[in-house]
Amino acid sequence: MLKEPTPAVSPTFPFRTTLSLEPLIAYWRAGEDSQNAGIALLSRSVGQEVAAAEWARGTISDLTMLECNCDLVETLMLAVFPPASFNTDIAGAIPPFQRHSFYHTPRFAQVLLNAANTIKQPLNIDMRQLEVYTTRMAYQLILEKVYGVQLPLQGSIIFTVPDYSIGLYRHYSVEFNSTFLEVQLHGEKPELTAEQLDFLSRNPQRSELWLELLPPEHFELVGFNILHLVDVTEQEILSELKYDLLERDVLQASDRLEQIQEKLRVLFGKPFLQLGIAAYDEKKRAFVDFGRKINHSFLTKQLHNPDASSGFRQIYSQLWQHRQPLVIEDVEKADIPEDLRQQILSLGIRSAILALLPYGDDTVGLLELGSPNVGDLNEFSLENVNQFVPLFAVAVKRNAEDIQTRVQAIIKEKFTAIHPTMEWRFTDAAQNLLQKLEDGNRQAEMEDIVFHDVYPLHGSSDIRGSSVARNEAIQGDLIEHLTLAGKVLKKASEFQQLPILDELKFYVNKNLRRLRQGILTGDEVSIFESIRTEMEPLFEYLGQNTPELQPVIRQYWSNIDPELGILYKRRKAFEETTTLLNDAVSSYLDEEDAKAQAMFPHYFQRFKTDGVEHNIYVGAALVEDKPFDLVFLKNLRLWQLLVMVEITRRTAALRPTLPVPLETTQLILIHSQPLSIRFRQDERQFDVDGAYNIRYEIIKKRIDKATVQGTGERLTQPGLIALVYSQQREADEYLEYIDYLQDRGLLEPEIEELELEELQGVKGLLALRVKVKL
Repeated sequence: MLKEPTPAVSPTFPFRTTLSLEPLIAYWRAGEDSQNAGIALLSRSVGQEVAAAEWARGTISDLTMLECNCDLVETLMLAVFPPASFNTDIAGAIPPFQRHSFYHTPRFAQVLLNAANTIKQPLNIDMRQLEVYTTRMAYQLILEKVYGVQLPLQGSIIFTVPDYSIGLYRHYSVEFNSTFLEVQLHGEKPELTAEQLDFLSRNPQRSELWLELLPPEHFELVGFNILHLVDVTEQEILSELKYDLLERDVLQASDRLEQIQEKLRVLFGKPFLQLGIAAYDEKKRAFVDFGRKINHSFLTKQLHNPDASSGFRQIYSQLWQHRQPLVIEDVEKADIPEDLRQQILSLGIRSAILALLPYGDDTVGLLELGSPNVGDLNEFSLENVNQFVPLFAVAVKRNAEDIQTRVQAIIKEKFTAIHPTMEWRFTDAAQNLLQKLEDGNRQAEMEDIVFHDVYPLHGSSDIRGSSVARNEAIQGDLIEHLTLAGKVLKKASEFQQLPILDELKFYVNKNLRRLRQGILTGDEVSIFESIRTEMEPLFEYLGQNTPELQPVIRQYWSNIDPELGILYKRRKAFEETTTLLNDAVSSYLDEEDAKAQAMFPHYFQRFKTDGVEHNIYVGAALVEDKPFDLVFLKNLRLWQLLVMVEITRRTAALRPTLPVPLETTQLILIHSQPLSIRFRQDERQFDVDGAYNIRYEIIKKRIDKATVQGTGERLTQPGLIALVYSQQREADEYLEYIDYLQDRGLLEPEIEELELEELQGVKGLLALRVKVKL
C-alpha cells in the first residue's frame, strides 16, 4: 500500500488538491455495461488491469509510479487522448490546477513544458493571474457538483509562449477540462441561500465574497485536469495589428515599426521577415519616406539612387497597372530584369511580396515584405497579406495626415501669414529692431504694432440648429450601431453559451434605452470604446469559429466606416452639410473680398465654426501711401450688406441638395466709432486694444444669441438679415442702404425695428431686420 499523501495547497490557490485516477477508473468501470461491444470488451480488460494494480487506486502522491506503470496509464488515458489525433493534439493531464504534467501529447510537451514536465511561464500572464483564473474555475466546479448550480463557462485563456524552433512566440487558447475532477467535502457543507447563490453567480470577480461564503478548507479537489490548447496565433496577431495600426504616430517611430514587424514574423512563422512601408505622395507622383531619420522602405529607396536601374521603375509600373500584389517566390528564378535581380539580391532578399495600399479609390502607399529565404513568401502567403493590407492603408493615411498637420503647424509658428494690407508695418518694425541690434542694443525687442482709428465691420453666417442636428446625428448613429451589434450578439447566443454574450446584450439594451431618451456628453466615446475593445474582437472570433454567424457579422461590418471604425451615416451627412454650407459661404466671401480689396485695401479675416464669421478693419493707419476717406467705409458697409444678401440666397438655394436640410442666418454688427487693433505676438493675431474698445468684442461674441424684447424670439432667423446697432444715426445710414436694395428687388419691403433683451454685461442694443427676396 502507498502511504496516504498530504493534499497539496498552493500559497495562492486556496484549495487542497489531490491527484487520483479514480474518476477515470470510474469512467472505464461504467463502460463495462456499454451496449457497444468493443467499448465493453476494452472496459473489462482495463478493469482487470486496474484490479491487479493496487497503486493506481486511491490517491497518488508519487508521480514516478505513473511513469513506472506506463502501460496501464497509456491504456487508461485512451479515454482522454484519442490515438488517431495523439500526435497532432496539444493536450496534457495535470494534478488538479497544478503546473506539473504527468501525461501529455508530444505537441503539448513541445509547446508548453520544460525539461521537468512543468508548465512554462507564459510571456503574457503571470502565475498569480493564472491562479486567480483557476480559483474561479474551481469555485464554478464546486457550485456545480456540490450545490447543483450550473454557471456559464468561463472563456478560454490565452497563453503566449516562445517557439524555440523558429525563435518566435505563438498564441494558444487554453481550455481547462475538469471532467475527471471530483469535489470532496471536509466537515459540514456550507449552507447557501438562493439569494446568496444568485449573488455569487452575478459577481464572479468578487473573490472576497466567494472566500467568505465558501471557505476553501471545506473542499478538496480530487482527480486531474485536462489542458487542451488550440493555436490562435493568426487571430490574435491580426487583432493586435488592428489596434496597433489605429494608434497615432505608429508608423513614425522606429521602435513601433519593429514591434509590428515582429508580429508579422510571428504571423508568418518566419523569424527573418523584413517589413517595409512607403507612403505615396499624390502631388509628387512618387513614393516617399515617413521622415529623414526613419526609412521604412527597403526597396523604394533604391528609386532615389542615381545608379538604380530602370528595372525598379518597371516593377512598380507593373504593380500600378495590375493593382494586384506582386509575389516573387525566388528572386534567382523570377522573370525580372537581370540588373534588377542583382540589386534585390544585394539587399539580401530572396523572396518578396509587394502590395499597394488602397484607400477608397486612391493609393496611399506600398507594403513590402521580404525574406532572405527562397519560398518563405509565396502565393499562399497572400491570404494573410490581404487581411492586414487595409489596416496598413488606414495607418499610412492617418500618419500622412498627421505629418501634414505638423508641417502646417511649423509653417504657422515660424512664418505667420501677414495680411498684405499691413505687411509694410511689420517690415518697418523688423527694420527698426535690426537697426537697434546693430547699434549695440542687445536687449531690444520688437516694437508694438498698433493701428489706431480703424473702423470695424463684423458679420456672421450661422448654421441654425447645428448643435441639435449634430447631437441627433450622433444619437442616431449610436443607436443603429448598438442595434447592429445587438443582432450579432442575439444570433451568437443561439450557437454559443458564453456568459460574456449575456453581459454584452445587457450593455447594448441598457444603452439603447438611455440613448432613446437623449445623448449625454461622453456617450459617443464610451460606447464606441466598449464596442471596439469588447464586442468587435469577439465578433472576429465568432466569425472565424462559427460559420453560421458569418452573414450577420458581415452585415454588421458592411455598415461600419472602414476608416473610422464606427457607424458613420448621420454624422457624415451632418458634416457634409456643414462643410458644403461653410465652403459655399467662405469661397464666396473670399471671392468678393478680393474685389473689395481693389476698391480700398483693408484687413480681412474669417473663421469657420458652425458657420462663418468675418471681421474687417479699414482706415488710414492700415495703408502706407494711400489716402483714406469715409466714402470708402460707406462703400464697404454697402458691399458687406450686398454680400450677406447673396449669401442668404445662395445657402437657401443650396438647401434642397443638402444631406441634412439645414438653414443659415445672417447677422451684421454696426459700430460707427473707430477703434485700435494691436498685434498680439504671443497669439500671433490682432485684437482690439483699449478698455473702451473691449466692449465691442464683448458685443460681437454675444449677439448671436440675442432675443427680441417682449417675445423671446431669436433675433437671427433664416431668410432674414439682422443688423444690430446702439445709436440711431447708425440705423439711419443702413436704412438708406436697405431702401436702395429694396428698390433693386433684393429685399422685401417690410423692415422690423426691434429692441433686444439685455445680454450679459450689454444692454440697450437695437436691431433692424429685413427679409431677403429668395
